[in-house]
Amino acid sequence: MTQAAVSELDERVLGRRWTVRLDAVGRGSAAVRISCSRPACAEQRLPSAAAGRAAAVTHLKAHLRAAPAPRPGAYCACRADGCHTHLPDTGRHARAEPWRCGGPVVLAVITDREGRWWKAMECCSRCAAATPGAKTAATSQAPGPQTGEPPTPVAPGAGTPQFSDRQAAAGTGVPAPRSAPVRRRPPQSKIAQRVIPHDLRPVALRDELVELGDLFRAYQQRTEPDLKLLADLHERKAQAFTTWADVSGITSLRLEARRAEQAATAARFQHQQRTGGIAGSDGPAVSRLLTAPTQGDHARSVLAYVADHSPLPGSEARLLTLMLTLRTARRGTGNLVGQDLNALGLTDPEDLVEKLTGCGWLTLPSTAGDLLASRPENPTPITIPSLVPREAMRARSRSARRCGPSSPAGPRRSSRTRSSARPRPPPARGSSR
Repeated sequence: MTQAAVSELDERVLGRRWTVRLDAVGRGSAAVRISCSRPACAEQRLPSAAAGRAAAVTHLKAHLRAAPAPRPGAYCACRADGCHTHLPDTGRHARAEPWRCGGPVVLAVITDREGRWWKAMECCSRCAAATPGAKTAATSQAPGPQTGEPPTPVAPGAGTPQFSDRQAAAGTGVPAPRSAPVRRRPPQSKIAQRVIPHDLRPVALRDELVELGDLFRAYQQRTEPDLKLLADLHERKAQAFTTWADVSGITSLRLEARRAEQAATAARFQHQQRTGGIAGSDGPAVSRLLTAPTQGDHARSVLAYVADHSPLPGSEARLLTLMLTLRTARRGTGNLVGQDLNALGLTDPEDLVEKLTGCGWLTLPSTAGDLLASRPENPTPITIPSLVPREAMRARSRSARRCGPSSPAGPRRSSRTRSSARPRPPPARGSSR
C-alpha cells in the first residue's frame, strides 16, 4: 500500500508558483518598483506605494486570468518551501504519507500583512486551508489522487481564475482559509521618547506625564507657534520629570528635567523678544521670531546685498542667491548638500548652479550634478569670491606664491652647495698633491 502511494507521488509534477514583489527604489525617494518572478515580466516603477500596490494586484490578477486551471496531477508547491503541514524531511519516507495532503488541487494566493509581496501557487485544498491568510482563486476540475475518497463534484465556473476573498462556494470541497491571527499589543503612553510604565506610582504623576505627552503632540500639530504655551509645557515637564526621578532613582530623568528647564527659559525669552519685552512694558514690539535684536540688521544687510549683487534675473535665481549668501555670509565659504537645493522647489536647480559658476559668482570644487547628489555626511564646500574678506584673499595669494616653485625644475640650490656635496676624484699616483 505504501509502495503504491510512493509511486503515485513520484509521477506527479511540482505545482506552479510565482511571486509579485513591491520594493522601495532607494532611500530618500517615495518611488517603488514592482518585480515578478515570471521571466517574461519586466520591472515597473511607480511614484508611490499606494499606486504600486494597485499595480501589483492588477498584475497578479492578469496572471491568474491568463493561467490555466490547476492541474489535478500536481503536488503542493509549498512542499519545497517547508510548509508546516508537511514533514521537515522531504525524502521518500515523508512523501510516503499521503494523509498530509487532501482535497482537490487549488490555485491559492498569499500575501503578507504589510502588502509587500503576493504569491500564487498550486497546492491541495488542505494545505491552502492550513496556510494563514491564503485565498483560493481557482479549483481543479477533479480532486487529486492523494486520497481514496470518491471524487467530489466541482461547481460550474470553478476553473475560472478569480480572487476569492470570501469562502468558497458549497460543493467545491475546498476548505475555507483560516484568517491570519491579529496580535494586539497594549497601548503605550510616551513622553520625550520614553515609555511611561503602567505601574508608575503615584497615579497622579502618571496621569500628569500622560497628559503632558498628549499636549506636546498636539502642540506639534499647530500651524502657528505659541511660545508662552510652550514655555508653560516645558516647566510642567521639568517638575514632572524631577518627581519621576525622585521616585525611580533614574539619573537620566533628572538630566531631562534640567533640559526642560533650559527649554522653558529659552522659549520665554523668545516670547519676550517677539512681544516687545516683559508683559506690561511699553517697549516696541518685534514682528519677527528672532533670538537676538541684531539679527534683524543682519537679515536686512543680506537682503540688500542680494538685491544689489544678484548675477541672474528671475525669482528662482534670486531665491537661490539668497540661500547661498546666507550660507556664506560670514567668511564667504560654507557647506552645501543636495537636500538644501531640492527643498527650495526650483524648476531646474542644476542649470541655475551651472550659470552661477559660469559667471564666476560661485566657485565649486566639482560639478553641479555632484553638488545635487551630495549627502549630509559628505557635504560640498562652496565659495563666493565677492564675500571672502580681502585680508583672507591676500593671505591666500601670499601663501600660494611662497609655496609655489621658483622654476619648473624645482627650488634652486647654490653652486657652492652643489660643489661641496660633489665627491672629489682621488689624486693620481706620483703626484705631489
